[in-house]
Amino acid sequence: MPAIQTENLTRKFGELTAVDALTLSVAEGELFGLVGSDGAGKTTTIRMLSAIMEPTSGEARIVGLHTTREPEAVKKCIGYMSQRFGLYPDLTVLENIHFYADIFGLTRRERKSRVEDLLAFSNLTPFANRRAGNLSGGMKQKLGLACALVHTPRVLFLDEPTNGVDPVSRRDFWRILYRLLAEGVTIFVSTAYLDEADRCNRVGLIHKGKLLACDTPAGLKRLMRGTILEVRTDAPRATARMLSGRLTDASVGLFGDRVHVVTTDPEKTGNTVEALCRGDGTTLAGIRVIEPSLEDVFVSVLSGGSPGTTPETR
Repeated sequence: MPAIQTENLTRKFGELTAVDALTLSVAEGELFGLVGSDGAGKTTTIRMLSAIMEPTSGEARIVGLHTTREPEAVKKCIGYMSQRFGLYPDLTVLENIHFYADIFGLTRRERKSRVEDLLAFSNLTPFANRRAGNLSGGMKQKLGLACALVHTPRVLFLDEPTNGVDPVSRRDFWRILYRLLAEGVTIFVSTAYLDEADRCNRVGLIHKGKLLACDTPAGLKRLMRGTILEVRTDAPRATARMLSGRLTDASVGLFGDRVHVVTTDPEKTGNTVEALCRGDGTTLAGIRVIEPSLEDVFVSVLSGGSPGTTPETR
């Protein structure tokens, strides 16, 4: 039995279709990543799966429980961590965890060892008596996770859990998730960070409410059509604009301080790029063929793999 299963799950807000006929299945003990830009439908999807929001049509089941017909049963077997810090800033770390233990009806006997385990698990033991409002961003996320785990859920939903968190805290957070996986917890995480999606067992790419592709990270990378040339210049943004206007048989994207050119003829396109940069007075630091990243794949899928588009990513 899948831990998560949806069939044509749809949610509309008036004329806007936030999630459009989403059908997917997540196995027990799997780490599944839902990837998309802001407004893609990630949060709405998680809210429906968590039985917080009813779908307009379609259905979802969590460990066999129907999210619409059995919402309270669903909530007892899941953990949910929202995008924004939703705990009480005036309460201490320990008080927040105890508050959630009260909500889920843990007895004193159950909670003593559980709370101690959660503090140690999240590395929050030294900060147990610190007010939540005085924690760093990374520690707030760990506290949110500890509260979501207080009742030992079978399925954990995380909505962009590392958004705005520093790189070190992001790494620590993912280490904790891997430990949960080892314990058999199913994790469904939404993220806009493509490097985080690479850590998942499977990834779904969602855009404007539609699931565009779903596979392992390696499987998704095979969707990439063409070869990627990484172009390094002294003015990458200007280079991307220039190349996108002059290359008619390749697609151009700006990835940080590098320009990625997707082409079916890398030798010919590489020579053309060199000539265009030289003619434009741009200093070309290097050009090479690289393996596609999930970010490249996502941009390619969004553009339909057609040449001449210039998607710009973070």
